[in-house]
Amino acid sequence: ILNSLRPRKFKGDLIGEDTFGNKFYEIAANQGRAKRARYFEPPGKEDGFDHEMSAEWEAWLRGRRQEAPTPEELLQNLAIAEMKKHNAAQLEAAHKHGKDTKLLEKDQKGMSSFPSYGTEYEYSAGVSPPPNNPKKS
Repeated sequence: ILNSLRPRKFKGDLIGEDTFGNKFYEIAANQGRAKRARYFEPPGKEDGFDHEMSAEWEAWLRGRRQEAPTPEELLQNLAIAEMKKHNAAQLEAAHKHGKDTKLLEKDQKGMSSFPSYGTEYEYSAGVSPPPNNPKKS
């Protein structure tokens, strides 16, 4: 009875840690468990459920990849992401002054922009077109 009141404590092997401080664990599969269980512990458990996590570790947790990401892979992908942010900032700064930010005004055509198909068709149901139709096709 006491064991049912105590919170369950998972016993798993520490697999790794990401740059956000999350620790990732894995419980090996046995006869009662069909596949390995994977979970993580965030650095601030009291902060709630919204925790940042790298894409590589999330893929490992969800079983989309078999092997855990290596620290070298994480650093390489982080460097690529930083390079992309830097390049995007440079492009935005270069094109900020030459970019025309005002909206283009459309030509006001009014009723003349509506197509006219000649005198053989009615404009409205039961109403024949006016006799002096300026636009004939």
